[in-house]
Amino acid sequence: MKHLLNLLAAIALLVWGTHLVRTGVLRVFGANLRNMLARSMANRFTAALSGIGVTALVQSSTATSLMTSSFVGQGLISLPAALAVMRGADIGTAVMAVLFSFDLSWLSPLFIFAGVVLFLSRQDGTVGRVGRVFIGLGLMLLALRLVVDATEPLLAAPAVRALLSSLGSDVLLEITVGATLAVLSYSSLAVVLLIAALAASTAIPLDVALGLVLGANLGSGILAVLTTLKSSVEARHVTVGNLVFKVMGVTIVAPCIGLWLSYARPWLPDITSAVVMFHLAFNVVISLGFIGLTQLVAKWVQKLLPKPEASPSQIRLQHLDPSALATPSLAISCAAREAMHQADVVETMLNGVLPVIRNNDLRLAEELRKLDDTVDTLYSSIKYYLTKISREALGEEESRRWTDIISFTINMEQIGDIIERVLIDIEDKKIKPGRHFSEAGMAEIVELHERLISNLHLGMSVFLNGNVRDAQKLLEEKARFRDLERAYATNHLSRLSANTLQSLETSSLHIDLISDLKRINSHICSIAYPILDSAGALAPNRLRPEALAMKP
Repeated sequence: MKHLLNLLAAIALLVWGTHLVRTGVLRVFGANLRNMLARSMANRFTAALSGIGVTALVQSSTATSLMTSSFVGQGLISLPAALAVMRGADIGTAVMAVLFSFDLSWLSPLFIFAGVVLFLSRQDGTVGRVGRVFIGLGLMLLALRLVVDATEPLLAAPAVRALLSSLGSDVLLEITVGATLAVLSYSSLAVVLLIAALAASTAIPLDVALGLVLGANLGSGILAVLTTLKSSVEARHVTVGNLVFKVMGVTIVAPCIGLWLSYARPWLPDITSAVVMFHLAFNVVISLGFIGLTQLVAKWVQKLLPKPEASPSQIRLQHLDPSALATPSLAISCAAREAMHQADVVETMLNGVLPVIRNNDLRLAEELRKLDDTVDTLYSSIKYYLTKISREALGEEESRRWTDIISFTINMEQIGDIIERVLIDIEDKKIKPGRHFSEAGMAEIVELHERLISNLHLGMSVFLNGNVRDAQKLLEEKARFRDLERAYATNHLSRLSANTLQSLETSSLHIDLISDLKRINSHICSIAYPILDSAGALAPNRLRPEALAMKP
């Protein structure tokens, strides 16, 4: 029992080390990796090369699959290009398996020591995340050594030998076991390395190990499909198409295991090399052989999973891709895109206020008020999505972006509420009683409304680009708008003194309306504060020092 627990602990350490490396690399290079993938879609071969590079870094074809699926779900790349990326991703993870198959256990103490020093020196910075990667690499190398050490005493047990020998009776069983292990461990790389270690210690025969390797490859495809079950149909096309390629490859190669043992094994120095090189050869041959079929497989998958009819709002909600949560930097981008959609809905509401006032359009007012429910729903969805992103997995810049998105969506939600109340006031105090603003009063409202739309566009640009100069300009607009509101309120009081009938009838509504427009403008201008604060452009106190020194 003790030896079995040691083996299970070593396997768990291997899986955990792989997880540390994958998450650490994504935290440091996540945005750059996404950009590299996005820029490499000119043709299927450059797409495949980018898949090799990204997967070699993150050590997980599943992680690459999730990033690529999210791009397809957002309409950024085509399905055939994404499938070409996955052809390269499989080669990338196989290359890493070959690298880790060498006896690098002597590097384990060095990696762990250096990693812990870097991690403790600055946990939340890039240095700490690089340390996390080193720790993961050290644990993987240590775990591989422990796996070999733990299997040796287990081989003496007759029950264990009987169990392992039963696998050699059926290739289909070997493939099933390998696929199950890959799904349960969330890493085909870890499983292939484990299989190689078991084969090297003679715990399992070489032919059984090769069958398990095929199963591990199939399991990585199944894992990606399971991970994207709740994603959009476009995103699922990638993982299902990748699984189709893997099924085709396993079906073709499984009967050829004997040929590998007869012709390739004599040229390889040891059993470990025979396992990992078989894994690499399988992925290279299948990827190169099938890369010309990406268009055909894409058509098959699209027929198998047809895109359902959906309203524009439902399509928009797909920005919050659940599969992107495994890549925090990608999930932040998804949330930002959805926040921009929320701002678009708010802009629609704001644009409709003026026609309601001019035309006394009760039907339009009702439609605009219903849009506030959409704004509230989007706010709740974005907030819940962001809470599922691990804050520990975010870099300093991404953490600030997380806060900016929350602040932006709160402001948009509050603007929607104000517009809804404004529309209700217009209905109750102007349209239903049949009242009208004076010509001068209407001109003032139009002026404020136009400035508000312009400031909203500027605020959306500031949120999207984070430009400090635009943020400063937006904050300056807050002061100008405040001055205009005060001037127009004074003008309105002057018209009341002149006993202008229309001004008397709409006095309460006019004052409330320009005050509400100022409140909306304040929420828009609040978008600038996080940007300016990050740039160190905000003063600690708006009061003049001499005013603070004045005695009452």
